[in-house]
Amino acid sequence: MIDYGILRLVWWALLGTLLIGFAVADGFDLGAAVLHPFVARTDSERRQTLNAIGPVWEGNQVWLILGGGAIFAAFPALYAVSFSGFYLAMFLVLLGLILRPAAIVYRSKVETHGWRRAWDWIFFVSGFVPALLFGVAFGNVLLGAPFRFDDQMNIVYEGDLFGLLTPFALLAGVVSLAMITLQGACWLASKTQGQLAFRAKLGGLLAAIALLAAFTYAGYWGSENIEGYVLTSAVDPSAPSNPLAKTVAHEAGAWRAAYEARPWTLAAPAAVYFGALVAVLALAFSAPLIAFIGSSLATAGVIATAGFTLFPFVLPSSIEPNHGLTLWDASSSQRTLTLMLAVVVVFLPIVLAYTAWIYRVLRGPVSQASVGDKDNYPY
Repeated sequence: MIDYGILRLVWWALLGTLLIGFAVADGFDLGAAVLHPFVARTDSERRQTLNAIGPVWEGNQVWLILGGGAIFAAFPALYAVSFSGFYLAMFLVLLGLILRPAAIVYRSKVETHGWRRAWDWIFFVSGFVPALLFGVAFGNVLLGAPFRFDDQMNIVYEGDLFGLLTPFALLAGVVSLAMITLQGACWLASKTQGQLAFRAKLGGLLAAIALLAAFTYAGYWGSENIEGYVLTSAVDPSAPSNPLAKTVAHEAGAWRAAYEARPWTLAAPAAVYFGALVAVLALAFSAPLIAFIGSSLATAGVIATAGFTLFPFVLPSSIEPNHGLTLWDASSSQRTLTLMLAVVVVFLPIVLAYTAWIYRVLRGPVSQASVGDKDNYPY
């Protein structure tokens, strides 16, 4: 059987990979929704943006399901705290995700301008709200959530929805929104033509600038003005999970010190700058596929930066630092992690192969002429 400590580390990396997969795949769906009212000027162009994501958006949500399932099974304590403490925020995210298919399907049910414009803005909200709140959630994870364990090891959460909307968390939301908008812009630029593709490229350039500015400021703010979390007791990576069997200090400069201790992790923020630069240059020189690859690299870099900054924490506690959750003390049993890893080894390649085949079959742009055929493009 694989060593327990290694299993925990593997599942921490797998969880990050699933989050990156969701942000890259479903991210361009959300980004296309954010851009929809601004880059699509005519009804034909709006139908093109809908049909650019129409065949794939449902499949892309598999990554969200996989990520939620991985948290539930591999890190049950993290699932319990986050899904109860962030309940209202997650409800708003789910509401946005529910509105997206409604907007796509019902927009063309009535052929009046007011009806379609109303659903266009609902479609925008369905992308904007989740994109923003995903970042707000990550910002609060970096700051620490207001939770603790009582004498019976029950979780006590002492926050509310508005308590999540702190300035730094909102800044993290802007990073997420810009990142996802860039992803959507690159996808639309590769799947559409003419003026619609041109306006998508302009939207991508603005989103890339916003991403770099917000990401840089968030990094400066976090390293200089926000106290991080540091383990101050010895940790046995193979010990049974017990969130209370450690001591934690809340220290200024802890985030910066984490990168100084592990210089190789600087590759994550470097990937954000490099990927965004590649996306900008590729959009400027009309190479949308390369731009999408660059945007995806920047997206992976943003999520990896958050993970490396927190390591080994998965959810610190802002009111009782010693009660914070790390990958060493919030995981499932060794047997559970081993069984789950075996399932992943078998089925994840199948999911990836099927997804690659679908995208290959559906490759090519959605043209203005093609959306006129409602038998092929129903939206």
